[in-house]
Amino acid sequence: MRDVPPELAEHPDRLRWNAKYAQAAEAFPVHPLAERALAMPLPDGPVLDLACGTSGSALLAAAAGRAVTAVDVSEVALDRLERKARRRGLGGLITLVQAGLEAWRPPPEAYAFVLCAGFWDPAVFGPAAAAVAPGGLLGWEAFTVEARRVRSDLPAEWCLAPGEPAALLPGDFTVVDQKDAPDPQQGTKRWMLARRETGPRR
Repeated sequence: MRDVPPELAEHPDRLRWNAKYAQAAEAFPVHPLAERALAMPLPDGPVLDLACGTSGSALLAAAAGRAVTAVDVSEVALDRLERKARRRGLGGLITLVQAGLEAWRPPPEAYAFVLCAGFWDPAVFGPAAAAVAPGGLLGWEAFTVEARRVRSDLPAEWCLAPGEPAALLPGDFTVVDQKDAPDPQQGTKRWMLARRETGPRR
């Protein structure tokens, strides 16, 4: 078990997600956005997985030879991911960071692919987009406001407004694909994949 940063000791997201992962069966799902992005042309460089949880996407990127930085607030999730990476011989390629995304910031233009699935905060989206290298891809998934029709307890600030996240992209990004995925039980999520241009910024 890793040492928990003092500032996260009573962090409500850490406590909530630790409890969820502690009760859940061990699983390492690969997000379809990661499968698609890693099969597309990408520049050289590492991958960033935000709110990674027990991310099979991080494992997939590492198995493809990419260095991966995986960030999550839950040490339960990170410990599980670390053990799985070691069992697959990928431990040396994955750097695990325990942090709240509201405080952690990636370096700019450093990653060939940035993924964030199941999380939304406009204050996190901007720095995440800035972290994508020219020619790289940004993949994002989050609930839309429509999901609140199914899940009334879902805070509105956790949900994408109409047009988001594409409307918040910097001018040097082009949307490759965006779609809504309705779910009658969990609520609608929106997926977006966007590429940063390699030429001069607009």
